[in-house]
Amino acid sequence: MPNKNIQQHNGHEFILTGIHMELTEAIKNIAQEKVQRLFRHEDRIVRVRVELEWDKQKTPEHQFIAKGHIQIYGPDMNCSVASEDCMKALDLLIDKLDRMLRRRSRLKKVKRHHPHGVELAASLPKV
Repeated sequence: MPNKNIQQHNGHEFILTGIHMELTEAIKNIAQEKVQRLFRHEDRIVRVRVELEWDKQKTPEHQFIAKGHIQIYGPDMNCSVASEDCMKALDLLIDKLDRMLRRRSRLKKVKRHHPHGVELAASLPKV
């Protein structure tokens, strides 16, 4: 059974799950600190779920898998990274999620400030 840790912070929910591994207090604290960076960048995040998985069947450089899921207003964001170290996998995951959030924010600004015209195939009736 997965080891879960659920925390609330300023209306945002953070869920940390360990699969095939025990979550220590150090891992929980470090993960909480790193996820706070995501909450600072985007205020409309509802929930961040992080799963840390250890798979001894994989090659040593891909034994730790970190999966992230951000539930936000609009389409959710998902990503996954693998590494030989749990902390390194967590760092890579947070960096990837951060890039995804920044890209989404940048695209929204570009779309808002540079609207484009729409051409209609049919002619409009004159009133």
